[in-house]
Amino acid sequence: MTTTIRPAAVAGMFYPGDRRRLALDVQRMLEAASPAPLRPKALIVPHAGYVYSGPVAASAYVLLKDLREVIRRVVLLGPVHRVWVPGLALPAVDAFETPLGVVALDEPAMARLLQLPQVEVNEAAHAWEHSLEVHLPFLQTVLDDFVLVPLAVGGATPQQVAEALELVWGGAETLIVVSSDLSHYLPYDEATQSDQATVRAILELHTDLVGEQACGAHPINGLLLAARRHHLAPHLLDLRNSGDTAGDKSRVVGYGAFALTESANVH
Repeated sequence: MTTTIRPAAVAGMFYPGDRRRLALDVQRMLEAASPAPLRPKALIVPHAGYVYSGPVAASAYVLLKDLREVIRRVVLLGPVHRVWVPGLALPAVDAFETPLGVVALDEPAMARLLQLPQVEVNEAAHAWEHSLEVHLPFLQTVLDDFVLVPLAVGGATPQQVAEALELVWGGAETLIVVSSDLSHYLPYDEATQSDQATVRAILELHTDLVGEQACGAHPINGLLLAARRHHLAPHLLDLRNSGDTAGDKSRVVGYGAFALTESANVH
């Protein structure tokens, strides 16, 4: 049977399209990150171009270096930017591809998710969506063989997202990653204040974030609802914006990285 593959859509734009350059860039960002002594069950990670948010993303992905042979499945949720969906959408393919190679999808898990009324197959929602794709080179670098459950999230409620997560929560072999930037296009000082308030809300496991606070508010809210039920502890890993990394300070985008752990001290 022929494998159907979603090809990389934003290679050469959000991150290098050349395999060697991409591998080198990701490795350099990971080496520059300082790992916290945490063993995450879930991560919240930004999804802008690597020149802007890559170092912040690396602060989350560097935590996986000791879990390289443990994690075998990644449930990856990101907001839709191009094609709206009312709930959550799975792709109509068997694998995702980046310049670093092909990642197979977890078809049994996807079949379970499709039993939920809020989950649909929507090829268009995934075809050009960058919020999921940009995480794959990091995951391909820090993990060994793993399968992927990619969910593009539109208007799903916190309860709908949490219900989907419960079906694929798994154990130590399963990592959940929610893709989200924070505030968008505010002046630097205003963005800093807004993002600090959003950080406090996430650390207090609030489930009523809105799009002005985080473009991935819907999947974040669902994850935080599930985190309450599973008694996960949230940790801020990094907080910066594009004015700190590679942009001017007149209109910035905020980036935060968070880890959620089953115990506050695991390493």
